[in-house]
Amino acid sequence: MQKPTNNNFPILEVFHQRWSPRAYSEKPVEKEKLQSIFEAARWAPSARNEQPWRFIAGQKGDGTWEKIFESLVEWNQQWTIRAPVLVLNMGKKFYDYKHLDNDTYQYDTGQAVAMMVTEAVNQGLIGHQMSGFDPAKAIEHFEIPEDYQPISVTAIGYYGNPDELPFDMQKSELEDRERRPLDETVFSGKFGEAW
Repeated sequence: MQKPTNNNFPILEVFHQRWSPRAYSEKPVEKEKLQSIFEAARWAPSARNEQPWRFIAGQKGDGTWEKIFESLVEWNQQWTIRAPVLVLNMGKKFYDYKHLDNDTYQYDTGQAVAMMVTEAVNQGLIGHQMSGFDPAKAIEHFEIPEDYQPISVTAIGYYGNPDELPFDMQKSELEDRERRPLDETVFSGKFGEAW
């Protein structure tokens, strides 16, 4: 597996190791590892502790996986065909409190998914989040209530062989991982002024 590029700042190694590969092995993921991944997501922070995230998880070979796969755009279907686990990530649009609009449900769900894919790395797995799917199909396939909105899909599994990817995906799979420098990301005083 490609080694993500490290930097000089001391952070937990799991953050350096997290990336979004597309080469998946068809090896099934153990239930205990999936439970740990969802447990990590369960502990994500959220506004008013609403915990708006919900997940529908499918394992390759079951009807749930097939329905999630069918909701993906063709580009994502090309590489997720080998992914042993597909997860539909949803958020509740309203607070339980007085059924008020929850303006942060997508942000909060994103935090839960970030914790999920980080724990996947901790479990020796990989995770790839994607927005290329049809939410309307997902709503129809899974009879999702109006209070909930499908936000993204995550593929989870073991790393596979990049040579099995479509040719146009192989290059990005193997090139070095890059990140914008901190002084172009964190500002002080005003926007664009280095921290």
